[in-house]
Amino acid sequence: MTEGGGPFVRPYRPQDREAVYDVCVRTADAGGDARGIYRNPDLMGDLFAGPYLWLEPRLAFVLDDGGRAAGYAIGTADTAAFAGAFRREWLPRVTGGYPRARRPATPDEWMTELLYTPERMVLPELAGHPAHLHIDILPEHQRAGHGRALMCTLLDALRREGAGHVHLGMLTVNTGARRFYDRLGFRELAVPDAGPLTYLGRSTDTGSA
Repeated sequence: MTEGGGPFVRPYRPQDREAVYDVCVRTADAGGDARGIYRNPDLMGDLFAGPYLWLEPRLAFVLDDGGRAAGYAIGTADTAAFAGAFRREWLPRVTGGYPRARRPATPDEWMTELLYTPERMVLPELAGHPAHLHIDILPEHQRAGHGRALMCTLLDALRREGAGHVHLGMLTVNTGARRFYDRLGFRELAVPDAGPLTYLGRSTDTGSA
């Protein structure tokens, strides 16, 4: 869609942050609403959206529904460099609100442990796909072509940044998301001991999307 004719894709603006965080938590439970699962409503955003908005704003795009972001696609062209910047620059901004548990037991504690371990993103099996991304859209805007538009916009931007291949990690139980990624040409990447995640990758050439 284009501006004036319905939801449209545009670059992220700082004033979109609250809406992006809202989309993040409302899609964080394997595609479903995670509000009420975590004590801190910003936890999902601070973990899966905020660092990209802060560190890589030129690689952040939103689906504008006429006044508010209803979806987003965010990423980085260099996962290893991003993990380093995450530790140096992002963690000091947010960890004061997230005490680290010695033995994580609750949903908040497990997610907080991910926040404190950005190096988990750097896996040798993914070296051939150095970029990575996240994409989320509110349910009422899904299945209308907006996901493809967001994805192609971000893939083009990653390619311009010099990344030839990209990966993502998704919860294996989210079968709806898997069908979406399959249609866009993502293929499974072999990562041993991936736990609840499946890793997918593809070229950033949008001709195959």
